Amino acid sequence: MCSLALFPPPPAPGDITLYEVNNSLVCGRLHEQLTFQNQLADLPVLSLPKETLKAHSRLEHSTQPAFIHHRESLWKGCLSAWRDVGLCGVLKEIANAEEEGLQWVKTGSRYLLAVCHWLSSLHGSLFPHLSLTSEDMIAAFSQAVDWAGCTIRAFAWHPHTSKFAVALLDDSIRVYNSNSATIPSLKHRLQRNVAAMAWKPLCASILAVACQSCVLVWHLDPTSLSTRPSSGCAQVLSYPGHSPVTSLAWAPSGELLLSASPVNTAMLVWDVSTENCVQLQWFGGGGVTYLAWSPDGSKVLAAAPSAVFRVWEAQMWTCERWPTIKGRCQTGCWSPDGSRLLFTVLGASVIYSLSFSEYRGEMQGQVGGSKTASIVADLSETTFETLYGEERIGGEIHSMVWDPTGERLAVIIRGHADVPESQTVIAVFRTRNSPVFELLPCGFLRGECGAQPQLIAFHPCFKKGALLTVCWSTGKISHIPFFFMSAHVPCTSSSPSPVIASTSACE
Repeated sequence: MCSLALFPPPPAPGDITLYEVNNSLVCGRLHEQLTFQNQLADLPVLSLPKETLKAHSRLEHSTQPAFIHHRESLWKGCLSAWRDVGLCGVLKEIANAEEEGLQWVKTGSRYLLAVCHWLSSLHGSLFPHLSLTSEDMIAAFSQAVDWAGCTIRAFAWHPHTSKFAVALLDDSIRVYNSNSATIPSLKHRLQRNVAAMAWKPLCASILAVACQSCVLVWHLDPTSLSTRPSSGCAQVLSYPGHSPVTSLAWAPSGELLLSASPVNTAMLVWDVSTENCVQLQWFGGGGVTYLAWSPDGSKVLAAAPSAVFRVWEAQMWTCERWPTIKGRCQTGCWSPDGSRLLFTVLGASVIYSLSFSEYRGEMQGQVGGSKTASIVADLSETTFETLYGEERIGGEIHSMVWDPTGERLAVIIRGHADVPESQTVIAVFRTRNSPVFELLPCGFLRGECGAQPQLIAFHPCFKKGALLTVCWSTGKISHIPFFFMSAHVPCTSSSPSPVIASTSACE
């Protein structure tokens, strides 16, 4: 089992992690990072400070009294309430109706509404997250470390090219493409409190966005020079009681889209072309918080707000459940062949592993997971003695990503809030999935002074090893390449690279 005690010491204060070469992380100063990034022309380093953004001003409540109230018919009001709120909204609409002659219907609706509120309070006592506001709920289940306070709330690489989308604090989304100087900015009246994004595989420019009240699917023209696509380019996918949406996952074939909400025990399977969905319902768990579709398309991880998670088989849509001991499943990621799932539990500092078998013939349609999970890494707090003093690293694991080659695993470890010396860091492992699973220490990543990692994502098609994108608390987005062969280090001339000549390994 791997532990932080086996890791090399963290980089020196003021040093920034530049890249990995020959199994060693290379560090340098800020100006050296800029020089190195300039050699990688396809990787724009962005800085999106919080001061340049303005939080979305919600004017709908303040402007409502300025307009004359338009009275709708009862059935139209009920239809609107069903779409927005669900059954409770319909009962409330009927109970408050002004139509005469419906006294017994209104009285019955009030009684039923009271019963619904009582059941809701009982349900809330079993699942405390249901008492949270939508924003607090998104912040609690987001893969971003500080979703509520950070500039960058979600990040998504395109699966086939050097293009990525960034969701910002002001509810806008920017799309950056290394092959184009045009930066589209996506805005929509329903695009509020973005929790996650996902590009459609095998498609040029379709982006799904998890919003507070719905899922938006943007259809972008890759040849367009417009920086403000019309809101008509976005499909709206909504379902009663399915909000806020906190996670999305496309099938690797691009045919289906999954969406999840912590308040809805059903995972929705969308056919985007027809805007129809099918509910995958289960009992218990209190909702669905996080989704991860295996790269081979065979399985789906579905985490819940309670101490249980499920893995669905994506042909017959059967599932198996695994209870956890300490808390809910916080994050998870699949090996490239879908045979292994790594996951973590909220409040715990260990990485668990589940292996899966592939069934054919009569056994086809079964999930095939091992009965119990094994612990493969312990990231409990460890004290490192360095030339610059002691550094304490370790604690709860917040998010985790596995690169497409299956050779690098990046983990965000949250520091303890009650320990001043504790810090949020990124730990990187070298991995191998076959013939036997191996998890070996690589090192810690460090950004600029005072910057804390918020989100991490691997480039899906980096050809020189692995490329990790890090979104920092300062609003900066940087890219850290992991070159598995020393000959892959970029060089602009026949002379030695100035970056390599002036930097030192972090070990």
